[in-house]
Amino acid sequence: MPKIIGRSLTEHRSEVRTRVFDALREELYERGFDAVTLSGVAAAAGVGRTSIYNHFPDKSSLLVAFVEHEAARYVEDLAEALDAAGTPVEQLAVYVRLQLQRLADFHLPPGPTLSSTLDPSAYRRIAAHADPLTRRLTEILEAGVAAGQMADEDPAVLVAMIGAALSARQIVDVPPPDVPAAIEAAVRVVLRSVGAD
Repeated sequence: MPKIIGRSLTEHRSEVRTRVFDALREELYERGFDAVTLSGVAAAAGVGRTSIYNHFPDKSSLLVAFVEHEAARYVEDLAEALDAAGTPVEQLAVYVRLQLQRLADFHLPPGPTLSSTLDPSAYRRIAAHADPLTRRLTEILEAGVAAGQMADEDPAVLVAMIGAALSARQIVDVPPPDVPAAIEAAVRVVLRSVGAD
């Protein structure tokens, strides 16, 4: 009989997922997705090799579950930070800061892009997690235009341009002490690009 972690099966499942996701995060950073194996993640997480298959039938399922977990947490953190900001300009600054800090903290797997590594349905599930972020950015830009704080440009174009800029790893691929200054420079550039003071 496998050992149960926690006081209940629900706690056990939650603790196993936490351990597995922590181990996967390290494996992705150290080795990249191609080199990750379920048995390696199980060993690093201190979870039984066969037990991990009860939670994640394959590597692709594990990555999708991990990204869904991380994205849900991030969307909650972003919503809380944006709700605490005042004007649309302040919200846009917060949005840019958090996106770039997340990029600095979250190391994508090296090697082939996820779109070529995962099957199309798994990749679509991962890509769908950008939708709430896109909606929130659109709302910020529309509110900024309505308040006269931003240039009246097509929000779809601005969202695409800001999204592309915020996915540029070069902004945060600097020595760690320089990351905050690089992020603040990017905030100023994005704010100027939308005509904000």
